[in-house]
Amino acid sequence: MKIFVKNLDRDINEMQLEGLFAQFGKVISTKIVYDTITWESKGFAFLEMAKKDEAQKAIEALNGKEIKGRELIVQEAVDKRR
Repeated sequence: MKIFVKNLDRDINEMQLEGLFAQFGKVISTKIVYDTITWESKGFAFLEMAKKDEAQKAIEALNGKEIKGRELIVQEAVDKRR
């Protein structure tokens, strides 16, 4: 299951973010989106977890959780290319 996370602190890296979600199950991939000119984080990321039930637990536990002074918004990612 793919997960969308926004309102990330710009200092969080992919390893830290993956560690946060790995508490709930196997994380297949983690991708923080960076500005192509400054290489600064844009404050959002996508993760993919192996099992839907584990991803759902992560969403429920982490949505609204404060990390580094910012309240995370965590939800199932929606494919907008359709």
